[in-house]
Amino acid sequence: MPYEILEKREFGTSGLLFEMVLHTPLIAQKAYAGNFILLRINETGERFPLTIADYNREKGIITIVFQVIGKSTKLLSHQNVGDKILDVVGPLGNRIHIQKYEFPVIIIGGGVGIAPCYPQVKELKEAGNKIITIMGARNTSLLFWREKMRSVSDELIICTDDGTEGRKGVVTEPLKDILKREKISIVIAIGPLIMMKFVALTTNGSGDLPKVKTYVSLNTIMIDGTGMCGGCRFSTIDGDIQFACVDGPDVDGHIVNFDNLLKRANRFLAQEKESLECYEEECRALEKYEREVS
Repeated sequence: MPYEILEKREFGTSGLLFEMVLHTPLIAQKAYAGNFILLRINETGERFPLTIADYNREKGIITIVFQVIGKSTKLLSHQNVGDKILDVVGPLGNRIHIQKYEFPVIIIGGGVGIAPCYPQVKELKEAGNKIITIMGARNTSLLFWREKMRSVSDELIICTDDGTEGRKGVVTEPLKDILKREKISIVIAIGPLIMMKFVALTTNGSGDLPKVKTYVSLNTIMIDGTGMCGGCRFSTIDGDIQFACVDGPDVDGHIVNFDNLLKRANRFLAQEKESLECYEEECRALEKYEREVS
């Protein structure tokens, strides 16, 4: 059953960051914070995961946010309102642990990882928690959902690498300040692997800061999303093997072997680049043909 795109929005003017609302009634009924979906845009497309950024059970919709990186996300960005996606499978993965914590919760979103932070902030806030949200990006053009996050957060801190908005610097700097000033129950970080690595290093108790339970969301390469293909596997610091699709995607950040995972994340860069270049060449050829026959 194809799934219709009901809304599409571009963040900024770079053509790299998009929000889409999909009509997926059955998925919306079962979705929770921490879940993800697998998409296949058409019959020749690859399966790739995106975390559910919001859901509305009454309307039967889910929201996704994605950044154009490779061929599949480029193809997805070329879809418009009214177009249909061939396959949307989900909700997959585990729901995050929602409970009332004794002390505040810190949630850190980096880049496109801001989007999957939103349902976690919302559900934890509904459970009665005090929420401190840190949003970070390379520059202000890559920031989005400020007001949505502010509406469910008790405190919102914005960081940009270049200082074009909010505090200049990386997200671990305000994290350190908060850990020095008050007790925190848990930290949740979603974003680039390198960001999550340094958040976990900040909260692991190895320095002069307290150890705080920390969850990270591993959006690794996935194929079937059920733990059978092994593509999303990651190593723990003890040498055990886990699977992001069924053991996560939210896992204990202090057990992840980030150095190994960073190497695995880059192993198909050459193939991804080649695939994107071929797709862009096809797009240019199609545009040229349409100009010639019009």
